[in-house]
Amino acid sequence: MAIKRCSWVTDEETYIKYHDEEWGVPTHDDYELFEMLILESFQAGLSWITILKKRENFRKAFDNFDYVKISEYKEDKINELKENEGIIRNKGKINAAVNNAKIFIEIQKEFESFDSYIWGFTGGEIIRAEYKTESELSKTISKDLKKRGMKFVGPTIIYSYLESIGIIDNHQKDCFKFKK
Repeated sequence: MAIKRCSWVTDEETYIKYHDEEWGVPTHDDYELFEMLILESFQAGLSWITILKKRENFRKAFDNFDYVKISEYKEDKINELKENEGIIRNKGKINAAVNNAKIFIEIQKEFESFDSYIWGFTGGEIIRAEYKTESELSKTISKDLKKRGMKFVGPTIIYSYLESIGIIDNHQKDCFKFKK
């Protein structure tokens, strides 16, 4: 008998692995939280499968998403990234990644970890979703991140981010990952 998954999962092995092993799994590691934030920001206007297929290239290009290193990128590294055919070569998104790494570190200093900050919006609780593309929660977090100076963190990107890190559980009722 075939395993039932959420309807967005295609037969693409990359999608299946991501859905089954990562999507919606509560994440509390700041490095993983940063990686997903950056990947979600690069996804804006593109399909998620495009990002997943380039994920290893992103890891190599962005020093395994080491936010301290990324926060120190200078123009030569940014130019190198703009020429890297293995990633999305959008200057605005690349510059945003560097900027957002700096803000990420500031948030860590203020809240002791980014984990404390992001999970603090729900008091550590997982939210059962209603299959939206944004919510009051994603709007609130987006507004706060923008106020702090982050870029490419609109409510839709943040909603998708919250799904990816497990704050929002959006598995469909007939999916084997659905929890009542």
